[in-house]
Amino acid sequence: MPKDWSGSRLDLHLDIDATGGRRSGLEAALRAAVREGRLTAGTRLPSTRGLARELGLSRGTVSAAFGQLAEEGYLSTRPGSGTTVADVPPRAAHPVRPREPAPTAPRHDLRAGLPDISAFPTRAWLAATRRVLTRARPEVFGAGDPQGRIELRTALADHLGRTRGVVTTPDRVVITSGHYQSVGLLGGVLAANGTGVAAVEDPGHHLYREAVRRAGLTALPLPVDGRGARVDALPRDAGAVFLTPSHHYPTGVPLHPVRRQAVCAWARATGGLIVEDDYDGEFRYDRQPVGAVQGVAPDHVVYCGTASKTLGPALRLAWMALPPHLVGPVVRAKREADLYTETLGQLVLADLIATHAYDRHIRAARLRYRGRRELLLDRVAAIGGLTAHGVPAGLHALVTLPPDGPAEHRLLTDCARHGLALRGLSELHHDPEGRPQGLLIGFAAPSDRAYPQALDVLCGVLTRSVPGQHT
Repeated sequence: MPKDWSGSRLDLHLDIDATGGRRSGLEAALRAAVREGRLTAGTRLPSTRGLARELGLSRGTVSAAFGQLAEEGYLSTRPGSGTTVADVPPRAAHPVRPREPAPTAPRHDLRAGLPDISAFPTRAWLAATRRVLTRARPEVFGAGDPQGRIELRTALADHLGRTRGVVTTPDRVVITSGHYQSVGLLGGVLAANGTGVAAVEDPGHHLYREAVRRAGLTALPLPVDGRGARVDALPRDAGAVFLTPSHHYPTGVPLHPVRRQAVCAWARATGGLIVEDDYDGEFRYDRQPVGAVQGVAPDHVVYCGTASKTLGPALRLAWMALPPHLVGPVVRAKREADLYTETLGQLVLADLIATHAYDRHIRAARLRYRGRRELLLDRVAAIGGLTAHGVPAGLHALVTLPPDGPAEHRLLTDCARHGLALRGLSELHHDPEGRPQGLLIGFAAPSDRAYPQALDVLCGVLTRSVPGQHT
């Protein structure tokens, strides 16, 4: 027998929130009662007149709410039989898991590869955004191009040719949602094209090892010395090599000119692919930046760049200048990955480049970072037993530890205890056993005001950890 709410005087609490209107509030209250099992299937509801009188609502409001819930399947209405609750399984009550607390930002951030986001060119970005929106056609707000906006590809082709010696055209540039995506797309395309082995610098960024392995390729270590990657040690079966030739990550040395020529000759002779990560090539402090390897062999090199180091990682804007035969496969992979990169950010960056606001921002950052690097090296030099490596470039410096200690992991633990975040060298080796230990010290991330204090904390930890060796 159906349960009769109207005749049984069933005491049902309806919490009606009229903020969005009385009808919407009644619908939500009845819907919740059905979902939670307080109104079970077959229960007969009062007449619209009776419920309206009981709740102090108009009959029209109740009738409209009943009609809406009937259309949604929560209620059943039959002429002459009134309105009953439909057979809707009650929603199972799941315990709400407490939200995990967001990771606490370190008090002092000296991690490598991070720019000073407090110096983001907000005014220039806002001015460019206004210009972009003022002249934007309606189609700008529709679906985008998997290859990227032609405005940004055109601006980048000109900018990269002028500042980095890259030889490319807009039709050979692909815009991605960050450098991580660029590497992932390339890994998949390489595997699909039959590449089975890729050489990766050792030490080198773990991103490449992970991307190569996720794509199903074998990642083989390529040793690095004081002249950069040992291209003479390239495995014979390698179909690709991932390099940071302008400023090796993490040692900070550029690839020697003889080796640049040798790796290009290898690519031409074998058909192998060079993947050039120019992650911080804009930042050289003692001379003009070394030009990209891509400019010497544009048909054999994939040039990768990003706005993460110059502007900020939140933009998720990166790019690749590709050999012609890879453009189609990479664009298809991009379409399958996420259709296209966000459009407005592309147009704003294109405007910044075209108006040279991007160049001005980089020049100002270069001056600040040069001073910070010099201050870091001066402070480290006052502590005996530590060795700084690399040319005056980039956003970090590698400092290796003496063979007799202190241990890298203990230093990192001590730094973390003092609210200082930075990275160690060991994680960047293919096999850290028996390899040098050290710290990658980023000098760009803190604001100008916070940087001296971060160095005080770092040098305090280092001084206490290298007893008797500081001067």
